[in-house]
Amino acid sequence: MKLKYLAALICIGLGAVFSAMPAAAQGVIVPIVCDLRPCRPIPRPIPLPNVLPVKSIKLDTKINGQVATAHVEQVFRNDTQHTLEGTYFFPIPENASISEFAIWENGKKLIGEVRTREEARRIYDEIVRRQRDPGLLEYAGKDLFQASIFPIPPNSDKKLEIKYTQVLKAESGTVSYRYPLGTGRNLWRNQWNGQEGVARNQVAQSFGTVSGTIEIMSKDPIRNVYSPSHSIDVRPKGENTTVVSFETRNNDSDLQLFYGLSSADFGVSLLTYREPGKEGYFLMTISPRDNIAERELVNKDIVFVLDTSGSMAEEGKMEKARSALLFGIRTLRDGDRFNVINFAGEEHLMERGLIKADAAGKRRGEEFVKGLQPNGGTNINDSLAASLKQFEKNDRPKMIVFMTDGLPTVGETNGDKIAANFAKAKNIDVRVFPFGFGYDVNTALLDKLGTENSGVSDYVQPKEDLEVKVSNFFAKVSSPVLSDLQLDLGDLEVEYMYPRKLGDLFKGMQLTVIGRYKNRADLTNAAVFLRGKAGNENRSFAYNDLDFPLRATGNDFLPRLWASRRVGWLVEEIRVNGETKELRDEVVELGTRYGIVTPYTSYLATDGTFQYSRRDASGVFMPAPSQQEAMKSRSGAGAVQMSVQQNTMKANTQISVDGADSAEQQVIIRNTTQNQFVANKNFFNQSGVWVDADYKQDSKATEVVVKFGSDEYFELAAREPGLAQYLALGEEVVVTWNNRVYRIVK
Repeated sequence: MKLKYLAALICIGLGAVFSAMPAAAQGVIVPIVCDLRPCRPIPRPIPLPNVLPVKSIKLDTKINGQVATAHVEQVFRNDTQHTLEGTYFFPIPENASISEFAIWENGKKLIGEVRTREEARRIYDEIVRRQRDPGLLEYAGKDLFQASIFPIPPNSDKKLEIKYTQVLKAESGTVSYRYPLGTGRNLWRNQWNGQEGVARNQVAQSFGTVSGTIEIMSKDPIRNVYSPSHSIDVRPKGENTTVVSFETRNNDSDLQLFYGLSSADFGVSLLTYREPGKEGYFLMTISPRDNIAERELVNKDIVFVLDTSGSMAEEGKMEKARSALLFGIRTLRDGDRFNVINFAGEEHLMERGLIKADAAGKRRGEEFVKGLQPNGGTNINDSLAASLKQFEKNDRPKMIVFMTDGLPTVGETNGDKIAANFAKAKNIDVRVFPFGFGYDVNTALLDKLGTENSGVSDYVQPKEDLEVKVSNFFAKVSSPVLSDLQLDLGDLEVEYMYPRKLGDLFKGMQLTVIGRYKNRADLTNAAVFLRGKAGNENRSFAYNDLDFPLRATGNDFLPRLWASRRVGWLVEEIRVNGETKELRDEVVELGTRYGIVTPYTSYLATDGTFQYSRRDASGVFMPAPSQQEAMKSRSGAGAVQMSVQQNTMKANTQISVDGADSAEQQVIIRNTTQNQFVANKNFFNQSGVWVDADYKQDSKATEVVVKFGSDEYFELAAREPGLAQYLALGEEVVVTWNNRVYRIVK
């Protein structure tokens, strides 16, 4: 059987190169609309699916320096009982060339013929106009690869392969790679009546398994591998090769990956986003080189403080905590010093002071830990005071790892007073990392101890593995390379930068700093300085190739990521120090604008609108009852989960290269039939109309009313490709754009 395919441009083998689109995208198969020409098959299924569901996508990309060769295998599913004919579209990446396109037919790989992009564009535009499907507008303004697919047998899979090469962009030391899986997510299913198709029910294109491997190779060391969209597994193979892998199901979020190329001792990568006339956002990642010698590592002092009260005997917590603590001791380096304190009604010290973590010291630590038994009450105040007394005033990084499963029951039991006592007694710079086991812990106390002492609290909930979680922490902080970090951004005007205090940088880790900037002119080749201590030596590193422009629209995920961090800090401030109207209103505004789960905002399932949880008698916005209780409570399941949520939003500041996790995905609402977040705009479905969160009814902006499907509608989409992605939401849309309000009506 001979197959003929139309395509956006001729293949690389015939010498042509593609251009004019910012990124690659997920392909889509649109079943042929029969009123365009004589249709196969006859009879056709009614209703005719607008697009075929994606069963699986497998991405295999090789990146050498900044040249990426992607091999994409897509499997579509025909769930109808009819043989279908379809039109396949695939947007072409910028500066890319297609080297191969193939369709599998009866186990055979058939190579497609390639023709002109003008014909692909014409056919696509005609389909968009005939089907009156707003979702298809997502391809507006993009160069397209197009192929006719026939036959697509009933109840069967259709596998397609496409291979292309593109040159990746690098800005401010950061190379970006993107595979937008989200394209096509707004496609609708038409309910057909005779020859006329009328879109009635929105059905998002379904996705099955999406997996991929991205191998990065470079002559320069690879640093700061980061994905804001997916949980990725990062496996370095030396300094010049890194393999990134991921796998998801039912996730149509665009895959975004960033990495830096640098031979500096501490590599810095920068991402920026700024709309004209507004404040900008930046994400800066900092990481040490991988081949740091043992002599360059900083020796640290650490005190392990373990709760051995009677409740630790429950659910095997003591055995798991003992195993985690043994792991922590074994990760210590010979130059480190440590001590162990266990506490119940009173504290017990392994030794009177810190001991060397040499072979003899580690044996002493293991013997002490193996002999610990749970009994008695919980005296947190005195154990913390005792831990401070172990440290001397010197230049070594100092850490307290504090592990407890209960509330204070012996001695001082007021959490605020315990925190105040600790602050008063502390006469050295020490990082505190509290771990709460279970739900019977004072979350306000543990959060405050972490935040106010350059650490972070963490919680091991009943279904989580205590040993694995705490052991992972010990592995990450085992080798400091630079302490007391300070970031000097020079002439850049910065506000709301997180984390507020940078802390220390460890081998195999990377520090991520996010904030807003508002300089009034382009700042190119800005002078940025990183300062810190390596033992008793002060070190400074200069970076003179970073740009903070007035306009940068390529990383539109940054405002939402920043907002998540900001909300995390605000929620913690409310929980620790009490609610004020200003704090509450800011949380509400950020949650609404960016579609973020907060204690004060929630989606209503009845009509899909995004509203405040409720008002009290005086009209003040209040959390829902369960959230309100969790906000006020200091212990219990709700309080722990609230702390985990706020810390998740604050987190992602240090990412392990052995498996970075996009923590913000747990607290940012994914696109649903009730809301859609598209290109830095959050839309709410209000009685079938998609309304931009930025839209205000009292806005004085000029309003333009456009009828869906009219000539003016398609002219607008062609003239403003950036606006077309919002029009793709549906037949009725209200969106603010370039100081105007566009209202799309049926």
